[in-house]
Amino acid sequence: MSRSPVSCGTGTRDTETPEHLKLTDTHCHLDLNKFDADREAVLERAIQAGVGRILIPALTLPSSRSALKLSQSHPQLYAAIGVHPTEAETWREGTRNKLRAIILESGSFPPTHGQAPALQNKIVAIGEIGLDYYRDAAPHDLQQEVLKEQLALAAELQLPVVIHFREKGDASGGDCSLDLMKILDAWVAGLRREKSPLADRPGVLHSFSGTLEMARAALNLGFYLGVTGPITFENGQSRQELVAALPLDRILIETDAPFLAPHPHRGKRNEPSYVRLIADKIALVCSCTTDQVAKATSENAKRLFAWE
Repeated sequence: MSRSPVSCGTGTRDTETPEHLKLTDTHCHLDLNKFDADREAVLERAIQAGVGRILIPALTLPSSRSALKLSQSHPQLYAAIGVHPTEAETWREGTRNKLRAIILESGSFPPTHGQAPALQNKIVAIGEIGLDYYRDAAPHDLQQEVLKEQLALAAELQLPVVIHFREKGDASGGDCSLDLMKILDAWVAGLRREKSPLADRPGVLHSFSGTLEMARAALNLGFYLGVTGPITFENGQSRQELVAALPLDRILIETDAPFLAPHPHRGKRNEPSYVRLIADKIALVCSCTTDQVAKATSENAKRLFAWE
């Protein structure tokens, strides 16, 4: 089903202080060792900047456990668990059962059919999963099989997915996009046949770098699109034009910290407090206010991850 855009209206960016904003960082690797020396200070800066919730996506089975543990230490933090495509060769016959066990043992039990996960649940998605043809760290057919295994787990547990995809040479289109959309199209079709409530909120394409055609196909499947720091770069015009063409009610803001720091911090360690810089740029290219962007994207995250 196609979705019509939400108009942002016209106007200049607001000058509200951060504490008046309600921002959400839906992709932040806060568990990585680059934050070991000052993780609490990083989190405090995020809170002071108006970031109310942060999602920590896992990359491996061990990091799924660490992401959950970290999320349980603060009310602002939530976790996604799964195996990243560049780690596909770590997948074993029992990995899917181990991921399921992490969810069940954490108290994040599968919701009743038609209902969102319980309020106390800290695991709100399966991710970061997907395909990566940039690094070729694992055979493409293996990546696809591992992705399908985790999509099946997501359907079983009624959890949305956080999807990574990266083309060879960082192209905007190619085999990775084609293979991914074929898999996601079949998965969502299955959800719809089963009348699964997950069909209305299947997931997000993280740090979207594809074509407008791919974006529209993903939107028609019900996916949200993640916007990261490169939209603020001096050479980010193509991403700015793409975001300007997207409906605001299907956008999420992600830092991908400690990676992809936005301007003027490009090349340095990223952190969740910088989410405001991404919101500012989205507001500029969409001709609306930062407050409108903050409210809309936080509501989008709430709908997708059902954390309230």
